[in-house]
Amino acid sequence: MTAKLILGKEVSEEIYAELRQRIASLKEHGTVPGLAVILVGDDPASQVYVRKKGEMCEELGMRSRIIRMPAETTQEELLGKIAELNADEDIHGFLVQLPLPPHIDEEVVIASISPEKDVDCFHPSNVGKLLIGDPDFMPATPAGVQQMLVRSGVEIAGKHVVVVGRSNIVGKPMAALMVQKGPGADSTVTVVHSRTANLAEITRTADILVVAIGKPRFITADMVRPGAVVIDVGTNRVDDPTHPKGSRLVGDVDFDAVKEVASAITPVPGGVGPMTICMLMANAVRAAEKAAGVSR
Repeated sequence: MTAKLILGKEVSEEIYAELRQRIASLKEHGTVPGLAVILVGDDPASQVYVRKKGEMCEELGMRSRIIRMPAETTQEELLGKIAELNADEDIHGFLVQLPLPPHIDEEVVIASISPEKDVDCFHPSNVGKLLIGDPDFMPATPAGVQQMLVRSGVEIAGKHVVVVGRSNIVGKPMAALMVQKGPGADSTVTVVHSRTANLAEITRTADILVVAIGKPRFITADMVRPGAVVIDVGTNRVDDPTHPKGSRLVGDVDFDAVKEVASAITPVPGGVGPMTICMLMANAVRAAEKAAGVSR
């Protein structure tokens, strides 16, 4: 039996409908949510991400500001721009698009962003609040995965969630989200990574397998328990002579094989991808609500 597809576009459309109502309410209070993005350099992937964020802001009726800075921008110049946005009352949330040029210290940059405007949820203060179960913002991609599970009717409480990968962007915050008390969580979480012994044995015990390890088709069918739910966060470009572009996107999961074993699975592309920008918009709206004193 082929697995049910969990599609990010369908889930994100539900959330965008809810966000439009919240944005309309904010405007009645005289507040237009404002999101800014700082892009340093001309990384092609970053250019695409930033453009999509700006387009979605406009589509939702939010204020969007994209600040492009050359690759040779100094760390001091970038920190100065961040200080301006920290003080700008029209901008409720902002982020610095990663990766940054090698001469700029990402940790220093992230720490300089006001926690109240840190819609990426990368600031140490926000990471700490997430861990203790009292977050102001949710890390976008992990929160998107959680919403996909919840809104697709996947039972989470009491289930064994195995997270493959331990990055600060996906793996660690994903584990932190799923282990919390409350709706959409209450699961038992195991994190495996490149140094894990007997990794396949552990992934086969997962009721829900979340994969974010950055290796194309790393998870094969024999690593998945029959009936498991598989969420593929990976995005890898691989050569494909049959494709018009000569390459195509694949996930960290061998989709064609695993879909015959899993009960539900996310494809790549079309799975988790659309959720990241969606949850970023949700964080920006949340920041505007907090600034305006509007309760939810």
